[in-house]
Amino acid sequence: MIDFNRPPYIGTEPEYMKEAALNHKICGDGPFTKKCQEALTELLGVPAVYLTTSCTSALEMAGLLCHIKEGDEVILPSYTFCSTADAFVQRGARLVFVDIRPDTMNIDETKIEDAITPKTRAIVVVHYAGVSCEMDAIMDIAKRHDLRVVEDAAQAIGSTYKGRMLGTIGDFGCLSFHETKNFSMGEGGAIILPTLDQRDEAEIYREKGTDRSRFFRGQVDKYTWVEYGSSYLPSDMNAAYLWAQLQEADRINDNRLATWHAYDDAFRPLEKEGRIVLPTIPDGCVHNAHMYYVKLRDLHERTDFINYLHSHDVGCVFHYVPLHSAPAGKRFGRFHGEDVYTTKESDRLARLPLYYGMTEEDRNKVITTVLSYFD
Repeated sequence: MIDFNRPPYIGTEPEYMKEAALNHKICGDGPFTKKCQEALTELLGVPAVYLTTSCTSALEMAGLLCHIKEGDEVILPSYTFCSTADAFVQRGARLVFVDIRPDTMNIDETKIEDAITPKTRAIVVVHYAGVSCEMDAIMDIAKRHDLRVVEDAAQAIGSTYKGRMLGTIGDFGCLSFHETKNFSMGEGGAIILPTLDQRDEAEIYREKGTDRSRFFRGQVDKYTWVEYGSSYLPSDMNAAYLWAQLQEADRINDNRLATWHAYDDAFRPLEKEGRIVLPTIPDGCVHNAHMYYVKLRDLHERTDFINYLHSHDVGCVFHYVPLHSAPAGKRFGRFHGEDVYTTKESDRLARLPLYYGMTEEDRNKVITTVLSYFD
């Protein structure tokens, strides 16, 4: 069976994890956490990046830093993981879902402005499959209406929009290092601060509501509880695992891109024949080969396609069920405007196996199996 996903593994992870253990420093903010944060800061070209226990907790920190409160409204796509919404529901916000674009599966920037009310406080964008939303238009809307922009860049590390790294364009960016992502620490994430304006506040939330980080920098003579917070620091053991992969980031990216392009080259003739729809990469966007998906005719064909691949030992899955159709989505939010594409396109989408270290033999079997389905 060709797995749909395998967590990235370079080979030096155990060595670094053993080093962390022998240093007797395996809790949060140890040497490997600092190394990862420094590497990410350099990669993204921002003044501060903080590792977190997950992208979910990074989003929760973003909700806190946006000062979302009871009754505020947050605009976001319905086609996303529940963590995108949970972070703001926890703050008491009402969710306002808008439709997506069928070409990128990202939030439709032309639908945002009509959804803004006097209660709107933030726009949350999701860069699906590592492909950027139309950020110039979104940032212009946010500026004119004095709104915060949070980038859910869980799938988008290393991707760019007009030369700018995703996660660095809005007010806050959130990354994921879950085992399904390009780089992994098992469970983990990071929050990106494009400016230092809210560094102290972010550190307090991340350090259980204390000013402990300022204490270690010698800025206060003792640390104390000053604000609400939580334990968002990952273990240094997890950071040690991630550090091995960040050192080989180019190698991982090149390997994933090779698989992505092999699929794309093999399936383009099917798209020209009108049999399937393939990913669109808009001008100005550079993606990170986070996933490769195909869109079938409808839900019935998608189900048949996935079953066919499974029967030939090829892992294949569908993705998000739109949040506005879920019980919690109905309770905590509403869909603004017409659902033209969100449900229709999500019903058609199937994801193919793509992971670091995938062999050429397995890649070719996936291609052959997909082509045989259409034959």
